[in-house]
Amino acid sequence: MTRVLALLTAFLATAAPLRAQQAPTATPPTTQVLATLTVNAGVDRAAITKVMPNEVRDTVKLYLDGKIQQWYSRSDGRGVVFILNATSVADAKALTDTLPLVKANLVTFDYMPLGPLGPLRMLLQP
Repeated sequence: MTRVLALLTAFLATAAPLRAQQAPTATPPTTQVLATLTVNAGVDRAAITKVMPNEVRDTVKLYLDGKIQQWYSRSDGRGVVFILNATSVADAKALTDTLPLVKANLVTFDYMPLGPLGPLRMLLQP
């Protein structure tokens, strides 16, 4: 994996002059959205604990329905990170807005659209 990253980094560095000569490429399509949940400041942990049974049930349902591709705990203990199968931030927000912690205004999400690594298209050119 380290070797692949090193090769990709070297390729991207040498491809910079090529990009200047080529027409700009289209923005890659959004295929997933990274959604980072953060517990709102000042929220009492007891309020979160009260909502958690419903939150877990609804989150597992989203996973089983194929809406959540991956999920992780944040290392700082302040929430979770989801990789959602969504083609826009609006679609991702519509999914997370259904969760009980969001409905109770105990947490917020930040969103980042993700897509294919666009510079790889240069490898496909003659």
